[in-house]
Amino acid sequence: MSKIVIALGGNALGKDPREQLELLESVAKIIVNLVKEGNKIVLTHGNGPQVGQILLAMDYAANGEAGTPAMPFPECGSMSQGYIGYQLQQCLQDELERQGIVKDCATLVTQVLVDPSDTAFQNPTKPIGMFYSKEEALEIEKEKGYTFVEDAGRGYRRVVPSPKPIKIVEKNIIRQLVDNDNIVIAVGGGGIPVIKSDKEKLLEGVAAVIDKDRSAALLAREIDADILLILTAVDKVYINYNTPEQKALDELTLEEANEYINSGHFAKGSMLPKVEACMDFVKGNAGKKAIIGSLEKAREAINGESGTVIKG
Repeated sequence: MSKIVIALGGNALGKDPREQLELLESVAKIIVNLVKEGNKIVLTHGNGPQVGQILLAMDYAANGEAGTPAMPFPECGSMSQGYIGYQLQQCLQDELERQGIVKDCATLVTQVLVDPSDTAFQNPTKPIGMFYSKEEALEIEKEKGYTFVEDAGRGYRRVVPSPKPIKIVEKNIIRQLVDNDNIVIAVGGGGIPVIKSDKEKLLEGVAAVIDKDRSAALLAREIDADILLILTAVDKVYINYNTPEQKALDELTLEEANEYINSGHFAKGSMLPKVEACMDFVKGNAGKKAIIGSLEKAREAINGESGTVIKG
């Protein structure tokens, strides 16, 4: 029996609510089978397309005839946590019922503390929301202080910072829930980024996106998980990916991982943050392991029959 933090990749969530619900039914079977074997599970997930859709809808309504109030980005992130969590916990509850397992499942809207002096705030890189013309982007920049960049020739999009997570605000309640044998869905989309305000040291949401795998690694450390399992579209980590010299890796030490990173084997937008998150979890964390594998082979990855294991 292990306490496992599982980070679901975007491939598990689909492109719209209907497709997402269909995909999550398959996810639920895999997760419940792990629960059936006695494991304690905390689930995290991405939210890139979903929070983008919510932001687009809110911007459209605010700038259109409806004239609804503008919705801040942290609030859009919280909405995405709620709607993805709702569908995921519903699918899990249905599958638990089918298999005759009596267990509760809950989604926790989760805040993640970041450092306001993180250099990411001086270099926003994460595109969000809708496309604008150059003229529209300049006008919005002047009015609201947003930063826009041209995105692949399709127009201009707002970009936000991607700071490193430093603390899961709700870590204690997450730990209590999972230690009391509940399935917990938390830190969705990397968590809602918050800072401590200068004057009163109160929490304040900021427009940013935290890498979900880094947040999953931090959560795994803070609740003393045994395993961090990052699920993606491939069953192992590869070097020389998509070349004739492609090679699958069954196991990686921290030293080997650093060598491959320095040699440019892992792409910044895909495998690199996953490998780095695994390294963050196992570094100085004796007896723990991190695994990168595919959703379809999650059970095999836990049992050492698939995936790439990263050890300290």
